[in-house]
Amino acid sequence: MWTFTSSFDEYAAVAEPFLLGDPVRNTVALTVLANLRAGMPAKDPVFGWWTVDGQVRGSMFWTPPHPVGLFAVPVEAVASLVEALDGRLPACMGPLEVTGEATRLLGPPSRVVSERLYRLGTLTVPDVPGSGRLAAPGDLPLLVSWYQAFGEETGMGEGDVVDRVARRLAARELFLWEAEQAPASLAALSPEAGGVCRIGPVYTPPSRRRRGYGAAVTAHASRVALEERCEQVVLFTDLANPTSNAIYQSIGYEPVSDYAHLTYD
Repeated sequence: MWTFTSSFDEYAAVAEPFLLGDPVRNTVALTVLANLRAGMPAKDPVFGWWTVDGQVRGSMFWTPPHPVGLFAVPVEAVASLVEALDGRLPACMGPLEVTGEATRLLGPPSRVVSERLYRLGTLTVPDVPGSGRLAAPGDLPLLVSWYQAFGEETGMGEGDVVDRVARRLAARELFLWEAEQAPASLAALSPEAGGVCRIGPVYTPPSRRRRGYGAAVTAHASRVALEERCEQVVLFTDLANPTSNAIYQSIGYEPVSDYAHLTYD
């Protein structure tokens, strides 16, 4: 049975203990909780949990304009979820077996992005010219422009970029790799949730690519995470980009599971 609420506090009280049972696979859901707890705005959110014999066995979240999060939804609960939402799944993301069931019920989506979740094993720091640093307030215009470029390039830009970047900058979540006396690449690091931090996005402007800067800034942010913030580090990659998948594996990231991001409008 699904139960829904718009109350973050009610959802957190019921669903968070369940999500913490697998903080790696539930990294996105737990990060959303951490960000909402820290004051991230959410307009008309929908939170839900699935119970069997009074026990929580699944959960979902929807914070428009972001996709519906199906990361912790059992396959057998998808049909009743779609029915409860009146078939309103403009976009969703979850494990392949869950998104496969959504596709069976709703038909082919207009766009599919296949992603893979990686967890850091032993970090290997690449030998790349330059150095990593925490982004500073003076970097805001550059960071906003890179976030916008990342969204346009991936087709996954959502919401107010300026507000999001400003919040992440203030929370010390953005890192830069500097080379030739100028920023060359960006990596973001989510807040710790369940002992896990997540890297993303990672962006290098086209003119600075193929020089190892993306790997370098990812390794730098990963090392800061492990030394100062969390016990495990994870990230998602687009499976259509073999270069990025190879880069992350070269610095120690190991595959965990595959996901799909479906768009219906």
